Amino acid sequence: MPHLLRLAPPLLLAVLLSACGKQPAAPEPERAVRTQLVSASSANASHEYAAEVEARVESRLSFRVNGKLLSRPVNLGDTVKAGQLLARIDAQDLRLAEAAASAAVMAARTNRDQAGADYKRFVDLQRQGFISAAELERRDSAFKAAQAQLEQARAQSDVQGNQAGYAQLVADGGGVVTGVDAEPGQVLAAGTPVVRVALDGPRDVVFSVPEDQVARVKAAAGVPGALKVRLWGADQTYPLTLREVAAAADPVTRTFLVKADAGKLDVRLGQSATVVLDLPQTAGVVKLPLAAVMQQGGKTSVWVLDGPSMTVKPVPVQIGGADGNEVVIAGGLNPGQEVVVAGVHVLSPGQKVKRYVPPRTTSAPPAPPAVAASR
Repeated sequence: MPHLLRLAPPLLLAVLLSACGKQPAAPEPERAVRTQLVSASSANASHEYAAEVEARVESRLSFRVNGKLLSRPVNLGDTVKAGQLLARIDAQDLRLAEAAASAAVMAARTNRDQAGADYKRFVDLQRQGFISAAELERRDSAFKAAQAQLEQARAQSDVQGNQAGYAQLVADGGGVVTGVDAEPGQVLAAGTPVVRVALDGPRDVVFSVPEDQVARVKAAAGVPGALKVRLWGADQTYPLTLREVAAAADPVTRTFLVKADAGKLDVRLGQSATVVLDLPQTAGVVKLPLAAVMQQGGKTSVWVLDGPSMTVKPVPVQIGGADGNEVVIAGGLNPGQEVVVAGVHVLSPGQKVKRYVPPRTTSAPPAPPAVAASR
């Protein structure tokens, strides 16, 4: 009996550990899914891209000289005219430099006049035989050097005068201020952007396309009506004219910037839009509902149902565009395959499923006829 008591705690611990061990996972439920047989049809390959309206020419205006920004009369969204003052820097040092250059011109002129007078006197002396021809040549060279110094001083004075004029930043043409990059009190270096002005004139619809669709966009340039724009909040589309496609991809997004001419379309700067690319009708393509497509492991896939085992597996596909509320499959599927079109986000590879069967609606039995009560 004492031996049994000594064995009881280890046996009890073993029973408790076995009871707390990992239980086998419950089998996944058999989910009901909607499916669709893959069949070939015809579709219009359509692509949509988010776009924005921008000015054809947008200038980043800056001062040509260094200085402290004193005032900026314009603000974001203001309409400006050609020659209108946009900003002003402290020009005191520039005016002092201009005055110094003017004084240098006066000094050079005085030196030139003195050298010219000396040369005339030495010409008379050389005629009288008091000096040699070599001495006269030295005086002539001194006069020419003084004349050159005067011209140099005049050029420097003109430069300093221009520098003083650069203290005021004016608009090159009429437009709208789309950006402000400097505030009063800031010390600016030459070339630092102060304001951005979108010049009046043509407008572009700008959008980005992936690398694999650049050729399609370029091909749309030769198809009338293939490239259209739908402005934000509107249903109507308007034709666009392809104007420019970037030669290199953006290093971050790996997309190509495309610019299309909006023509005479009434648009506003910064307005959101959607560019629609419609390619000619293609026969023999596969179309599926948008809900059938999913992203898995960085790839676009669909769930394909295996009829004999009633299990699903992911199959990568290539997207060829959109046709209304359906997506055009360019490759990866064959006619006759059964694809899950609803409930794709709750499935796992090899999971058992069953086809969804809509419940039957039964009509209520007719009411029994009323029986007249007899007296």
